Amino acid sequence: MNSERTRLAALYGGLLVMAGVLLLAIVYVLVSENVYAGIVTAVAPAVPAARLDAGVAAPALPASDWAQTAVIEPGQYAVAQKVSTAAGDAALSQLLTVSGVSLAVYSALSVALAWWMAGRVLRPVGVITARARRLSGSNLHERIALKAPPGELKELADTFDGMLDRIQQLVAARQRFAANAAHELRTPLAVQRAAAEIGLADDPPPEKVAWIRDKLIDTAADSERLIEGLLLLAVSDEGLRRRERVALDETVTTVTEALAAEAKERDITVEVTARPVAVEGDAVLLDHLVHNLVANALRHNHPGGTVTVRVGPDGLEVSNTGPQVDPATVPLLFEPFRRARARRHAPGEGAGLGLSIVASVARAHGGDVGARANPGGGLTARVTLPTRLPAAPAQCR
Repeated sequence: MNSERTRLAALYGGLLVMAGVLLLAIVYVLVSENVYAGIVTAVAPAVPAARLDAGVAAPALPASDWAQTAVIEPGQYAVAQKVSTAAGDAALSQLLTVSGVSLAVYSALSVALAWWMAGRVLRPVGVITARARRLSGSNLHERIALKAPPGELKELADTFDGMLDRIQQLVAARQRFAANAAHELRTPLAVQRAAAEIGLADDPPPEKVAWIRDKLIDTAADSERLIEGLLLLAVSDEGLRRRERVALDETVTTVTEALAAEAKERDITVEVTARPVAVEGDAVLLDHLVHNLVANALRHNHPGGTVTVRVGPDGLEVSNTGPQVDPATVPLLFEPFRRARARRHAPGEGAGLGLSIVASVARAHGGDVGARANPGGGLTARVTLPTRLPAAPAQCR
């Protein structure tokens, strides 16, 4: 920061000194052009013509309005020329001396003022730099909170505070994710160990062994789904590696048909309204996005309920009936391992990654996701993606 302060001080001081030099030069030129004529004007009427020394030649003076219009005796004008020349030279010499001293003092004051001004201007930058050096995981809550008039540096400090807010939220979310992931991964391991140590102790009967085997298989399947969800979440968070034209309406139709058996088993009616729409993105990730939304709407529903799926140029919307959802918890449902209700171990329930994967895939495609609680119960989730109009069908000739 000292180097920046030195450069700013040199810039400000140099500009001030240049302005002083220019001002003094202008004053000297203006004074030198009029000093002789002014002295002649003042001295000539007081000089007697009889005292003229005709043998002494007077230096020529520049023509002036006074010289052309004033009427005086020739002797008076000659003496006035000699007096004004001597007085003018002395006045200009004194002017140069005083101007030089004044310029030196002015230059010193200008440099000092420029150094002080540069320090004042760069002080907020020093505060930001010091705060950035002190930041760590333990004091992310600290903010600059710069108290200054509106301006570029105030805007910079506020932007830095906003960045710290986002970083703090991201770090907190990652910490919650790590803790929840560790809990979710530890739970099936604990179940497997308990089944092996307790269930298989003391030579159990064949039917109990078969039950334990099924339990271990189900637990392993839950672990596999959890790991697949984590991998999918990691892939979508990295962004898209390739893009292709994907017919989102066809993807919705395919996914709802694949989930028709589960909907029938749960006694839930699925209503689909699909208008032709295409997006640029990854077909596999978009398939997971639609699948997770529809599957979440089916599994968090009640027998005899409905799931409504609408897709078109304005986005994808999935709404379902079901239990009441607290509106305050709705934004949290898109975080990993967050659920609207207490943890359950129903088959295929997943580990609370469904909506978080939806949000991650939507962000990877440059889209947005949101949800709202329905007044009668259930949830309505909406995904907005950058779309493109479907290509016109080719005409046969």
